[in-house]
Amino acid sequence: MPAFTSLSHLDLSVTDVERSADWYCEVLGVRRVRRADLDNRIMVVLLHEESGLIIGLNQHHDTVGDRFDEHRPGLDHVGFGVANRQDLVAWQERLAERGVEHSPVRDSPSGSGAALVFRDPDNIQLEFWWTAS
Repeated sequence: MPAFTSLSHLDLSVTDVERSADWYCEVLGVRRVRRADLDNRIMVVLLHEESGLIIGLNQHHDTVGDRFDEHRPGLDHVGFGVANRQDLVAWQERLAERGVEHSPVRDSPSGSGAALVFRDPDNIQLEFWWTAS
């Protein structure tokens, strides 16, 4: 079977690309790489320097619906890995400082790790996850 090495990019559909880009930069510490005004959408490309993950934010001209709902078929949530449990606590503090509503850090019932859950301006569920070793 052919292999792949990692997630190279993540593209999300948003209602206001500039508001979302500002939020992702402020909350996650990513930086803007470029904006493209295309025929069918506006796209802002963001880069997380440390991991190399590219996040594309797309504001489609013909958007259907208003906000994200993980109960519909498609994306459930996006999980960002952290190196240790203490990083979850640090992220929890950062989210609180920036007024981002979030869950407390919660250990999984299976003991496999812990999570911190929050949402972006379009209600897309995001999570920081630490895997217990």
